[in-house]
Amino acid sequence: MKETALTLQPGGSALVLDSPHSGTVYPEDFDYACELALLRRAEDTHVEKLFDFAPLLDVTLLQAHFPRSYLDANRAIDEIDAELLCEPWDAPVAASPKTRLGKGLAWRLTDEGVPIYRRRLRPSELRHRINHCWRPYHAALARALDEAHARHGYCVHLNCHSMPSVAASHATEFPGEVHPDFVVGDRDGSTADPTLSAWLVDFLARRGWHVTHNHPYKGVELVRRSGDPARGRHSIQLEINRRLYMDEATLELNPGYPALKELLCEMAGGLLKVMA
Repeated sequence: MKETALTLQPGGSALVLDSPHSGTVYPEDFDYACELALLRRAEDTHVEKLFDFAPLLDVTLLQAHFPRSYLDANRAIDEIDAELLCEPWDAPVAASPKTRLGKGLAWRLTDEGVPIYRRRLRPSELRHRINHCWRPYHAALARALDEAHARHGYCVHLNCHSMPSVAASHATEFPGEVHPDFVVGDRDGSTADPTLSAWLVDFLARRGWHVTHNHPYKGVELVRRSGDPARGRHSIQLEINRRLYMDEATLELNPGYPALKELLCEMAGGLLKVMA
């Protein structure tokens, strides 16, 4: 698992992209009992493809290979769902809205509220996932951002995600909400210079897309840990509606994919100019 946990394509610019939820390599020790199709709906399927233009712009791209339902790299390390484990966790635990939905560091329920396992996990199983997935991913992103910051005196992190067109019952705190085309999140202006977030919102809105800012997604752990605008470290989460580029039932790319990818490439290139 350690060898296939992630892929990092380095770049020399100040922009770093990452896709923590597009992994489709299901580890052998993932002892799930629900239908695979339900787990696959949790993936940010094809997001890594949408941004694989990164080398053309000299932009770093990091992607996870492990699935989000196995271990969610965008959750805090203490977001442990106690109901998932057969024994008490031997480290601090922080309750959160996501753990209450069964969607902590390791998921207990699918987005539809279906139990993933027939049994509770041993703490050692969760510790293995943390050590072989969460820690390497966070370390790789931190190194990439440190290197970009050292080269340029600043860095911008774009945390790349996709969202279903309609929120499922256990996916978010807003079940049934119809999602916009894009959501730009900077944790209410705390993780990036507001001008950068405003530029992204304006870039997309001027092209006719429905864009919201910090609702229903503000950015979570990767943005929180990476953003420190006072020190020239800017971190923004970008959510893309899946209906823009794929069939949400079959997971196949749809005819909108090429134009969306071109739009995102133009967006990244423009962001580099704004930052310069």
